[in-house]
Amino acid sequence: MTPHPPSNPAQPANPPADDRLHEIPTGIPHPIHPPPGSDPGEPVKPSEIFATDTTFADLGLRNSILKGIETLGFKHPTTIQAKLIPAILSGKDVLGQAKTGTGKTAAFGLPLLHMATRGVGAQALILVPTRELAMQVATDMTNFASATPIKTSAVFGGERVQAQAQRLKQGPEIIVATPGRIMDLVERRILSYENVKFVVLDEVDRMLDIGFRDDIRRILKGCPADRQTVVVSATISPEIEQLARSYARNAEKIVASSGALTVSLVRQFHLTVQPWDKRRLLAHLLTHEEPELTVVFCRMKKTVDDVAEYLSKKGIDAHPMHGDMYQTQRNKVMAKLREGSLGVLIASDLASRGLDVEGISHVINYDLPEDPDVYVHRVGRTARAGRKGVAWSFVTPADGQLLTQIELLINLEIPKLDYPDFEPGPVPRHVQEAMAADAKRVEVAQQYNRFAATTAPKLPAASKADDTKFPGGIVPTKLPPKRMFGKAKTSRSVKAEVQSNQAAQPSDPPPKP
Repeated sequence: MTPHPPSNPAQPANPPADDRLHEIPTGIPHPIHPPPGSDPGEPVKPSEIFATDTTFADLGLRNSILKGIETLGFKHPTTIQAKLIPAILSGKDVLGQAKTGTGKTAAFGLPLLHMATRGVGAQALILVPTRELAMQVATDMTNFASATPIKTSAVFGGERVQAQAQRLKQGPEIIVATPGRIMDLVERRILSYENVKFVVLDEVDRMLDIGFRDDIRRILKGCPADRQTVVVSATISPEIEQLARSYARNAEKIVASSGALTVSLVRQFHLTVQPWDKRRLLAHLLTHEEPELTVVFCRMKKTVDDVAEYLSKKGIDAHPMHGDMYQTQRNKVMAKLREGSLGVLIASDLASRGLDVEGISHVINYDLPEDPDVYVHRVGRTARAGRKGVAWSFVTPADGQLLTQIELLINLEIPKLDYPDFEPGPVPRHVQEAMAADAKRVEVAQQYNRFAATTAPKLPAASKADDTKFPGGIVPTKLPPKRMFGKAKTSRSVKAEVQSNQAAQPSDPPPKP
């Protein structure tokens, strides 16, 4: 959805041109030129994200819903909203794919509010992969429905069942849930599928990645067969499409992500760095660039804690968030994030879904994700709803293949960003010792390689031949034309040869006093 009136953020000055980089983040002290014909100072056209020739009133939504949208300050839908809303309102099962940050929640949420019947509890079920996304979607649905009587409630793990049961007794028409908790509530007979008329699978690719495949099948089998099913995600693989179609009726596939899979408002760059310099480079960027709000993604929970502690010691306001934290702690961090009182969030991929917070100016991939799809969702935390953002990725020498896979997925080359102000630190002692041990291991392995080519033995001079060894015969003066070069080496013979060579070598001179 586009704000009304449209926002017009200030544009950075045009940097000089380079034969590869097409745009550079604001504030980089050493700008690099874009290729000829591109202008990084040129505003991004709203038509790239928004359907500016269409308003929400043109999509057939009720006046009460239009009033809520107007209260939020929106007038024009995004491309995915303009395509998805009419299809869902027509009653079709839909499979929708769109770039992250383009308003998929409103694309399925507004039609649900339009079609929901007041007073019929749990008639719409929205399944999401994480607790944070469940809270975010429920909050968005409540805001959209501010002028309607339709109520939304979120249920997820990490919160007391009794508290959620009390909310469900009030009969909310729309339930936003994680698969595990919704199944738990049904087994406890606190909730039932009998009234379900609409099922939405949001971020279905992530739900399959973290093991919810069987849970989704059980939930969909428990829902009435005449329900309407909507599947939305930023990435939809053939496997996901096959699963979705097996539980849908003639689903219509709607794709609004042609070209690059990430929105053009995200300026993406990679910075080459050695693994031991990552923390120093991160601290250098955060202190020199001074972004408004930054989310740093790490691959492991331990890395999240270590990086947050390191930045805190450097005087940077950094807070960790990952799955091992109590839900109350995660809620406090999210509250600070939304209030704008938090400078840097260090997060695991738990936060790559459900973080729809205004003001996130930078996303930093401290570790490249092993799954390229996760990269799309990470960088989608910035440049949301038409705003601009920057995504930096740290790439070590071992990450080259991961970077290539990501570029192939998003259909975009991620240019390299040189940062001359940063001086790499010395190689740590343990790394030097490991490198020396690896080199020694290779050298020893080559010595004991019994498959190496065998050299022919040297012939003695004919004048020195021992006639007694050839009684009555002819002393050979050269090797036969066909020879086997001796027997194949065995590990025992190789070791004996190496030991004899070492014994034949003179010992090292004694050290000087």
